[in-house]
Amino acid sequence: MKRLSSLVLALALALFASGVQAKSYVNGIDPNYPPFAYIDEKTGEAAGFDVDSLNWIAKNMGFEVKHKPMAWDGIIPALLANQIDMVCSGMSITPQRAEQVQFSDPYWTVSRVFLVPADADISVQEILSKPIKIGVQRGTSEASAIKEEQEAKGYPFELRYYDSAPLAVEDLQNGRIQAALMDELPADDAISKGRAVKKAGTHGEPDGFGVAMRKGESELRKLIDEGYKRLKEDPYWQELQKKYLNK
Repeated sequence: MKRLSSLVLALALALFASGVQAKSYVNGIDPNYPPFAYIDEKTGEAAGFDVDSLNWIAKNMGFEVKHKPMAWDGIIPALLANQIDMVCSGMSITPQRAEQVQFSDPYWTVSRVFLVPADADISVQEILSKPIKIGVQRGTSEASAIKEEQEAKGYPFELRYYDSAPLAVEDLQNGRIQAALMDELPADDAISKGRAVKKAGTHGEPDGFGVAMRKGESELRKLIDEGYKRLKEDPYWQELQKKYLNK
């Protein structure tokens, strides 16, 4: 009887410990990708649509999450090297990336657009067919796609690579480049902040965003997919869209 009581006590202690020690994950983010992920200038903390979404999911699915700012072109290598556990930061699901990592179910869809100076009169076709300078963020799906298209069709433009979309917008305003290719929502963010730029038009197929994880992390994949399912059924999902995406 004494032995049975000891076993019951040990089991109870184990269950209690598992209940109070929530599992913790590190999310890698692009710190300069508003409105999905960025560092808030006032608080110094990570913020954005993806950051708040994942914080809600972590709270409701019973785990902890920390957000780690990283250079975008090195974020998948960091994931594969176990420096982070996931990437929830406006990452497009592409066949090339899917060879290295697994993705959650898509949680958002966004189009790619060309930004040009506010006073420019140029079409998307003219952007592609003229010997101008086009800015893209290195390591992005749009950078890979436009490079492949240029090589396949012999377009005469020159690609300039940047660490972030806002840096490309800055050079666009300063006249160092004549167009910039990026996702539509970061473009909308730049326009809403009063940058002297406008959208010339869309380009290519829309991208589906997903959370990247290491292959084989089935438990985490289930947590994230179920978390997004619950989030989309909660009024907070609409609040996030209104706050960050003007939806």
